[in-house]
Amino acid sequence: MNDKSAHTLELPKILDRLANYTSFSASAELARDLTPTPYLDEAQDRQRETTEARRLLASHDHITIGGARDVRPDVAAAERGVVLDPQALLDIRATLRQATTLHRILGRLNNQFPLLASIADRLEECTALQHEISRVLDDSGQVLDSASPKLSTVRREMRIAFDRLQSKLHNIVHNANNAPYLQETLITQRHGRYVVPLRAEFKGRIQGIVHDQSSSGATLFIEPLATVELNNAWRELQLEEENEVRRILRELCDLVGHEAKYIISTVETLAALDLIFAKAKYADAIKATEPELLGFRPAPHPHPGSTLRLLAARHPLLDPRTVVPIDLELDEETFALVITGPNTGGKTVALKTVGLLTLMAQCGLHLPTAEGSRLSVFKEVFADIGDEQSIEQSLSTFSSHMTNIIGILDVADEESLVILDELGAGTDPAEGAALARALMDDLVDRGVTTLVTTHHPELKVYSHEKSGVSNASVEFNLKTLAPTYRLIVGLPGRSNALAIAERLGLPSRIIQHARGMITSEDLIADDLLDEIHRTRDRIRQQQDETLYARQEAEQVREELRERLENIETERRQLMAEARHEAEQELEALRSEVRRVRKQLMAAGQPLDAIRRVEQAAGELEGDLLPMPEPATSLPGEEDGFRPRVGDLVWVTTLGAEGQITELSEADAEVMVGRLRLRARLDELTPRSRAESKREKKRGSRRSVAAEAPAAVASRTASPGLELDLRGQTVEDAIPAMEDYLDAAYMAGLPFVRIIHGKGTGALRSAVRDRLHGHPLVKKYARGEEKEGGDGVTVVDIVPTH
Repeated sequence: MNDKSAHTLELPKILDRLANYTSFSASAELARDLTPTPYLDEAQDRQRETTEARRLLASHDHITIGGARDVRPDVAAAERGVVLDPQALLDIRATLRQATTLHRILGRLNNQFPLLASIADRLEECTALQHEISRVLDDSGQVLDSASPKLSTVRREMRIAFDRLQSKLHNIVHNANNAPYLQETLITQRHGRYVVPLRAEFKGRIQGIVHDQSSSGATLFIEPLATVELNNAWRELQLEEENEVRRILRELCDLVGHEAKYIISTVETLAALDLIFAKAKYADAIKATEPELLGFRPAPHPHPGSTLRLLAARHPLLDPRTVVPIDLELDEETFALVITGPNTGGKTVALKTVGLLTLMAQCGLHLPTAEGSRLSVFKEVFADIGDEQSIEQSLSTFSSHMTNIIGILDVADEESLVILDELGAGTDPAEGAALARALMDDLVDRGVTTLVTTHHPELKVYSHEKSGVSNASVEFNLKTLAPTYRLIVGLPGRSNALAIAERLGLPSRIIQHARGMITSEDLIADDLLDEIHRTRDRIRQQQDETLYARQEAEQVREELRERLENIETERRQLMAEARHEAEQELEALRSEVRRVRKQLMAAGQPLDAIRRVEQAAGELEGDLLPMPEPATSLPGEEDGFRPRVGDLVWVTTLGAEGQITELSEADAEVMVGRLRLRARLDELTPRSRAESKREKKRGSRRSVAAEAPAAVASRTASPGLELDLRGQTVEDAIPAMEDYLDAAYMAGLPFVRIIHGKGTGALRSAVRDRLHGHPLVKKYARGEEKEGGDGVTVVDIVPTH
């Protein structure tokens, strides 16, 4: 890719922001060195990697590269025989540990994130090296006593020698005879030797070697002769310890050097993964989407077959709260776009947005656009934007632009994207316009995808004369005298100079005089453009109003539907409650009759008296027994119910909810769960959405004892096709299943499903053991995979006679 164009389009600024999302220096370096790929397959892989990383970090937010370090310089030094300091070795261990963690996590998630897992598969764990570093060093970088038997022995002897030395010195400084000669009763160190502070005037009173004196000269620091040998012994052991530590570290560094190529490869792989994670984090930060990257499709010459469709595109370096999104889409016949409009209207920003997003997409970055954006992968992206006047080279703005354009023309081809700002500017308008047309002719005839901005009105007509070229413009609000920064593809820009001058208060006589100097053709064209823009604005306003009204109508419709469903729900609840209360009263009466009968019998009442009581109770019971069946609709609704394909219905013979998939005059085909069955129309009752939602919330558990009061009916009522036992203990589940099988048999169900889940298998085994040889079970088998596999047992019920 052209480096100069990448800088012109500000790609390095994007890469700097990307580097801020990396976790260590190696990946930050990769981010800043990232270049767009000209290859379609590689660009698509980069996009898919970023998408996978966004999904991974969203579902596994604990995954990180934190703790890794760029240890490649240290590893290379160890390979050359340099002895590393302990902290460098700990950094190597931390990096390998992070690689091990990531390698194992992504290995387990291979099916969900295959691209990331394939990259992580290149990570080397170097387990032996990790263990050896941990065996030798503690977390603060100190060599452990257990690093070698010799070191352990030396350090033990050091402690003994040190204790002896300190004990001897302690006796000297606390000896009453020496107290007058000492400046203080303390033990200190000078030049690696332990000494005591002696007053200068008492020099010689304590025999020893003078190692130092105070700045005032009043104190001499002497090593008593009695401790010289002890000091020597302790110092010799110190030197022996240092030599042993150096030997241990040298062996450890030799091991690092032996694993150097694997460690360096691991660091580079970690950096690659961290770069992908940084792309994902940056995409989330700018609310980006994955673009669809395409190759060049076959197209008639000179069309190169390129695709450019950016929806609601935002420049990622501008403030997202104020930036105005643009839509830019080239139809199948267009590959060159001429953008016109006023200065500071957003033309240059539009060009930079397209160019920068193209480069970002080929870097594997998601784009700040709406879903559905598509663009081709270009071999080169060239851009000439801005004022590049050079004082040192004595080049004017025009010369500078022309030098860049000449360089672009030499190398641009059908797989290039060329972006030119203010084409033909900086020179005589007539010559500039002619040169701009000639340049456009050359690029279009060669089949180069081209985006240009210009002020030359001649190019407005050019797109209508040249195949493959289309106009575009940036809006300008004449009321506020400010640009709206919206890009309109298909319409050239209007000339707003006279309108702006009039709005600013320029006398009308001057305005009219200026209009008189403009050719009638230009005036007519400008008036037509003005009328087109006004018509477009009216249509857009009408579309917005229509959309708003439509949304309001949908909202009202939803509210009404919800209210109707709630009314139906409340009605059913009231009727169910009334029936439940009546049944409770009836049961209370029956209990009272039984109690009175027992009392009469216990009191020895004559049989006739008991019979009279029973007869009276029977008459009262007869008055209460004719209870209405649970209503499924308001009076008259049964006759008015007209089933349609797609309606939710309740199949009364099965006690299950389904959806009508096929309808005839006498019956209907109903989808109940995964089953298709035919039922008579009189066996179907309407089912509201609210009832269906409540049923789904309650789950699919079905048992006679758990049915709602409104569903209490005769003994032949269906308990449903499924029984959910998940979460129950074996002691609770088996009796519930027995009751359910009894109810299913009485209802005449041909088969049922027992849902027990997989889990440890204990509940499944208990269920199947009980089903084996059960008098109501014809046969049973595990469910199909689509039904739940081993988590479900399908039971065929013996037929009723």
